[in-house]
Amino acid sequence: MNYKNIQEADLCFSPKINCLVGNNGMGKTNVLDAVYYLSFCKSAFNNIDSQNICHTADFCMIQGEYDLPSGMPSDGENTDVVTCGIKRGRKKQFRLGKKNYTRLIDHIGLIPLVMISPQDTELIVEGSDERRRFMDVVISQYDKPYLQHLLEYNALLKQRNSLLKQIEEQNAGGAVANQDTDTLFDVLEMQMVRHAEYIYGQRTRFVEVFIPVFQDIYGRIAQNREQVGLRYISQLQDRDMQEAMRRTRQRDLVLGWTSQGTHKDDLEMRQAGYPLKQVGSQGQQKTYLVALKLAQAVFLAGRLEKAVKPIMLLDDIFDKLDALRVENIVKLVNSDAFGQIFITDTDRQHLVDLLLPLHETSKVFLVEDGVVKEIEESVDTKTE
Repeated sequence: MNYKNIQEADLCFSPKINCLVGNNGMGKTNVLDAVYYLSFCKSAFNNIDSQNICHTADFCMIQGEYDLPSGMPSDGENTDVVTCGIKRGRKKQFRLGKKNYTRLIDHIGLIPLVMISPQDTELIVEGSDERRRFMDVVISQYDKPYLQHLLEYNALLKQRNSLLKQIEEQNAGGAVANQDTDTLFDVLEMQMVRHAEYIYGQRTRFVEVFIPVFQDIYGRIAQNREQVGLRYISQLQDRDMQEAMRRTRQRDLVLGWTSQGTHKDDLEMRQAGYPLKQVGSQGQQKTYLVALKLAQAVFLAGRLEKAVKPIMLLDDIFDKLDALRVENIVKLVNSDAFGQIFITDTDRQHLVDLLLPLHETSKVFLVEDGVVKEIEESVDTKTE
């Protein structure tokens, strides 16, 4: 209710394939974003909660009923219902069944989800922040301590950067830290290293297992005609972080920020041995991103308890891909390796012809000016 341009919608989705069709700007992506919100406690596109409320409303509510595996957190009745309420000027409320969360991070991983959208091009063209975020989103969904280590590391990093700027301002950029500030730096850095080592270890293990999964899926989409690579880069691979931070303090005072640590990690994306950003065509880059996210879903399914398969949100993924690659992607997502799927397109007939014949429980929803309604589609009528 009142989520972006969707004032009200009560929808029953297929457990396998759900097609959302409509012209641009009608609200298809907003439906996907509402599903995303219930998994990650935030929008995929706008972190300012109040801006996700319909302009004419003071609050919004998103509620989803899930078929959660047995053994999940329970407080008795309606434990498979997740509810989020957002009111302007107030803190958002998240609830599982009848119980409110005291910490939103406790919800992360309960409903695993992977989203593919046009925004994913930032993984290639933007800085390392986006690629670190990709690793963090994956790992946080199956490793609870990882997210806590990450939050604490980032808080300490913020403290160290504030201290650097404070000292630089007090000394006009030319002072040497005294004994008291050295002690404070030592304490901060010792705590940062403890968290950084855990983060580095989990990222290393993730990438080692993830690479062959990713390469296999890319090969299936491109019919093994292209070679792709992925490499994790971290300062912790060749140095002692605490010693490096101590050694670079004076330089960091001049810079005004911390130059050593896992917040500088990166993922190197390569095509045929060269940087993907430089040599990959638009179709190859799109294939790379789609394969990366599909591999994320397969990887998560193998890591999560009780054989949970992540929800897949596929937003406008067919653009820039040739017909053969589209066909191979469709075959992949319809396999038993994937669970519930939501997919958008402006071309209704295109989606219907591609997806509906694949699964008898497929559903199609028409989205017009924020109004979402299920429409009946028959495989037989589309194949006449």
